[in-house]
Amino acid sequence: MALQETIEQTVTGLGYELIEVERTSGGLLRVTIDMPYVAGTAPEAVQFINAEDCEKVTRQLQFVLEVEGAEYSRLEVSSPGIDRPLRHEKDFERFAGELIDITLKAPIGVAATAGSTVSASRKKFRGTLERAEPVDGIAGWQIVWSDEPAVKLGQKISKKRIPAPLQALGFTLDEIQQARLAPVVDFKGRRPKLAADKSIEN
Repeated sequence: MALQETIEQTVTGLGYELIEVERTSGGLLRVTIDMPYVAGTAPEAVQFINAEDCEKVTRQLQFVLEVEGAEYSRLEVSSPGIDRPLRHEKDFERFAGELIDITLKAPIGVAATAGSTVSASRKKFRGTLERAEPVDGIAGWQIVWSDEPAVKLGQKISKKRIPAPLQALGFTLDEIQQARLAPVVDFKGRRPKLAADKSIEN
């Protein structure tokens, strides 16, 4: 059985969701887990991975990987952190309304319509994730953003200034090379969906 499949079966068997498995040249095996998403769950009811969850998965994986004869020097089990990757449809459903970073497989090209300030060669975008109209029966998504420059501390803003218009980019998951939650830290208190990262390394 492939390592990825072995780890996924072990993680899901314990009631968690496998987010990703990474191997480093130094022999580190990094496993990222999360709580399974239940559609319709209120934000305040969302559960997060804690140190005890990571310890539980670590102990079970150490046993399973030893039985399987997997080669690695260290095992690290952690929560996704504030830049959680988005890979599946359910990930996009779960984090609709959040600020995300996406990288397209190909430049935006003809989608950069006349009058747009978006370069046709651009592939990376940051914006708020929203549902969009389906494309050929495939679930559609879009990110919405403004090119309004960030306001510097102490800077005065004219009441007459016209805000930059909102821009939107529609896409399907097949067009995405990589998508992650934007790693934005709110010092007034982290929003419920962006739990603090926990990890256990052995």
